[in-house]
Amino acid sequence: MESVWIALSLSLKVAGWATALNIVLGIGVGFFLARTRFFGRDLLDTLLTLPMVMPPTVLGYYLLVLVGRKSAFGAWLYDSFGINLIFTWQGAVIAATVVAFPLVFKPARAAFEAVDSELEQAARVLGVSELAIFFRITLPLAWRGILAGVLLAFARALGEFGATLMVAGSIPGKTQTLSIAVYEAVQAGKDDTANMLVVITSMVCVVVLLTASRLAPGRINERAR
Repeated sequence: MESVWIALSLSLKVAGWATALNIVLGIGVGFFLARTRFFGRDLLDTLLTLPMVMPPTVLGYYLLVLVGRKSAFGAWLYDSFGINLIFTWQGAVIAATVVAFPLVFKPARAAFEAVDSELEQAARVLGVSELAIFFRITLPLAWRGILAGVLLAFARALGEFGATLMVAGSIPGKTQTLSIAVYEAVQAGKDDTANMLVVITSMVCVVVLLTASRLAPGRINERAR
C-alpha cells in the first residue's frame, strides 16, 4: 500500500507541475497565435500540435536528444548548474508537459479567437493598456474554454507513460508514476497491486473529466438560465 500511495503522490506532483507550466505556456502561445498573423503561422501551429498525435516514445526520444547529458543544452545545464534532468521527477514533469501541451494550447487559441475583438478595441479607445485588456477583458471571456483544456491536460499528464519512461525511467519512490507502476506490477505478475493502481487512476481521471464537463461553457450557460 505504501508504494501505491507514493506512486499516486508522485503522479499528482508531476501532473500538477506539468499543468502549471502548460497554463503559462499554453495560454501565452495560444494568445500569440490567435492575435498575430505571420508567414509560417500554420506550420508553427502544426508543430506545436504534434505531441497530440506523435507516439509518446518518439517524443521521449526527442527529449533525450534535447536534454540528455550528451546534448548541448543538457551538457550546459550540468556544467553550469549541476542539473541533470534524466532519471529525475523533474524530467518526468518535462515529458508530461510536452505531451499535454496541445490540450491547453488548442482550446486556449480557440477561446481567444472567439472573443469579440470589438470589446478589446473599445477598451483601447478608452486608453486601457494592453496588459489590462488581457486580464480584464480577453482572459475573463476566454477562461471557460481554457479551463476545460487545463483539466484535460492534467488528466493526460497524470496518465502519461511512454515519454516519461524514456526520460525519467522507473525508479520506485523517485520517478515511478502510477502508469509506470501499473506496467511494472503487470510485468511482475502482481495482479492485486495492478488492479488497485488501475482503479485509483481511473477514479482520478473520471473525477477530472466530470469536472471538465461541468465547467464546459454550454453547461455553465445552462445552469445560469
